[in-house]
Amino acid sequence: MYYYTSIKDDSEVIEKLHTLAQDKPARGFPYYYRRIRNEGLEWNHKRVKRVYDMLKLNLRRKHKRRLPGRFKVALCSPTNANQTWSMDFMHDTLSNGRKVRVLNIIDDYNREALAIQADYSHSGSSVASTIEQIIDWRGKPCEIRCDNGPEFLSHTLVDFCNNHNIKIKYIQPGKPTQNAYIERFNRSFREDILDAYLFESMDQLRELAMNWMQDYNQLHPHQSLNNMSPLKYLEINQHI
Repeated sequence: MYYYTSIKDDSEVIEKLHTLAQDKPARGFPYYYRRIRNEGLEWNHKRVKRVYDMLKLNLRRKHKRRLPGRFKVALCSPTNANQTWSMDFMHDTLSNGRKVRVLNIIDDYNREALAIQADYSHSGSSVASTIEQIIDWRGKPCEIRCDNGPEFLSHTLVDFCNNHNIKIKYIQPGKPTQNAYIERFNRSFREDILDAYLFESMDQLRELAMNWMQDYNQLHPHQSLNNMSPLKYLEINQHI
């Protein structure tokens, strides 16, 4: 004997619900169904609900916070001071094993070190405060390039930059070469200071970092700057 077997092809519904669940993970069935109808898809309510339950989308789902899209942007050489700054964090430990973090900020135009801020921890507030201190004596940058670290994504820093009309240029995750100027600076600082000394205290690290920064800005020869130091290059090519 032969019996009729129902053949239902729900592949399009499944694909659509998966896409909606990925893009809007915090929403539920009512939103998804209304969205489907607004897109002109004529699937009826019962069918969509059946597939929704079959995919177990009715159960609470865990989802990670996602970064906005980051796009590759060519690393251009600025033509003026304060056009683009770069910033990044470095990590090390004191001789007692306590971890420290160092915030480095440079001007891409003449590779000048604007800040080397060592502390046990940093936050969006401390980053914004450091930038504000630099602005007081150096002027405001048009944009700042950085990675996607939590301190750089914090609402405090983002609001500070928006209020001062400073654009934050985030590099793509896992692409440190897109922030090559600060990466090269970090290497010099690690070779000369972090890998060269054992620090007994935070004050000792800060003192060595400050002395190194002054020497670097005044005397360090940069091949990309015709072997001039950052301050010498700035003096010859531009006055702030």
